[in-house]
Amino acid sequence: MGTRGDATSGEGWAPLARPGSASGPRRDVRTPSGWSVVTESEDAVDGEHQGPLVVFSGGTAFNSTASVLKRRTTSVAYVLPVSDDGGSTKVIVDVLGGPAVGDIRSRCLRLSNDRTREGLAVRNLLGYRLDADDEEFARAEWLRIVEGSHALWINVGDPYKHTIRAFLVHFHTQVLSSGAASKFTYANGSIGNFFFAGARTFFQSIEAAIFMYHRVSGVPPRSEVLPVIVSERRISLAAELASGVVLRGQNTISHPTATKPRAQHESGHASSSTVVSKEDTIPLASPIKRVFYLSSDGDHEVVPAANPAVIRELAAARAIVFGMGSLYTSIVPCLVLPGVGEAVRDAQVPKLLLLNGTPDRESGDLAASGFVHAITNALNRKGTSAEIDCPVSAYITKVVVAKGSQVQVDLAALETIGVEVVPCKSVERASKDGSRTLVHFDTAALSDLLAAL
Repeated sequence: MGTRGDATSGEGWAPLARPGSASGPRRDVRTPSGWSVVTESEDAVDGEHQGPLVVFSGGTAFNSTASVLKRRTTSVAYVLPVSDDGGSTKVIVDVLGGPAVGDIRSRCLRLSNDRTREGLAVRNLLGYRLDADDEEFARAEWLRIVEGSHALWINVGDPYKHTIRAFLVHFHTQVLSSGAASKFTYANGSIGNFFFAGARTFFQSIEAAIFMYHRVSGVPPRSEVLPVIVSERRISLAAELASGVVLRGQNTISHPTATKPRAQHESGHASSSTVVSKEDTIPLASPIKRVFYLSSDGDHEVVPAANPAVIRELAAARAIVFGMGSLYTSIVPCLVLPGVGEAVRDAQVPKLLLLNGTPDRESGDLAASGFVHAITNALNRKGTSAEIDCPVSAYITKVVVAKGSQVQVDLAALETIGVEVVPCKSVERASKDGSRTLVHFDTAALSDLLAAL
């Protein structure tokens, strides 16, 4: 495993607790173990001072692109939903409440420092998943991590170790004192999710938790990871089908037949562990008509406020991107909130939709123009009392299509609504069960295209 890295050497990062650091402006942050000093890193890939690239996405489909895009540009604001209710996230939310942080953690992980020995060590620690099949083994391993004796701590310098471990200990204490500790399962648990939950419950702020994750994992200063809703309550999603049936919960809508993974690492360098599988699911009985939010108890529809930071980033954006992935559970939930449609409409910048290369349960047999209209309807808040009426051209100017896409690209319909088609290099891979071929964007080609905006 090598020797423990020196956080003050060229092999590590500038330590959190070194007063008077010259690497950037000083900022004091209170942690469960006291006060630490963090500094703004100057280790950015570029020196751009233009507005951010604003990307609406979920926590899975855009991850590989985010890992490459950070080498091209760091001025990116990622907007993600907080309504996931599956895997490790569900276990945490069921016991401690609060919003789901799994998608946010997953994106932060892809943006984290992976160019130094200590950076890789922190990344591997926060990207680690406990054993998926043996609860007793998973719990024992978790206790070694909390105690600081696990091999994952090797090469993590003391300033970072003390800071990260403090939030893991706080999380563990919160679980034990919750009154529902007996229901908490550690199997398949994400250490990054545990860290996030510890920081969130300590600060009582999801934004503060994101800030702490940024600092300890070395996310570039100009890269923002924004929850579309800022709340300390559980966020639940629902979808009304054209048949009138209402599906409650993101997993129920998107991938109800999900299974647990066996992979233990989510570092993003080789293979990534996946909390749930979205590849092989039963088609919806009827198309999705609209998506909306439910109260914490799931009893009635609510309309949360959009994160003000999202509106600010849209106002300053140099381009807006609607990412590929789960259309109705990742992208649309970020668009139906009050003020988002107006902010996108008012931004006089390129607005791109990255079209999925392979159909999924949510989109069914939607053609490219169907994706465009789904995004437009969401931004117009169609069917609500706060509906606005803007044309497609106010929201989408181009559709980027992976060559060989299995989603129908209806050129005539797109031309009629004034949307340009931009082809992009693609790659193919087999589905996990080997039954079909999936088409994806080539991450390098897509990153080059986006960085040039």
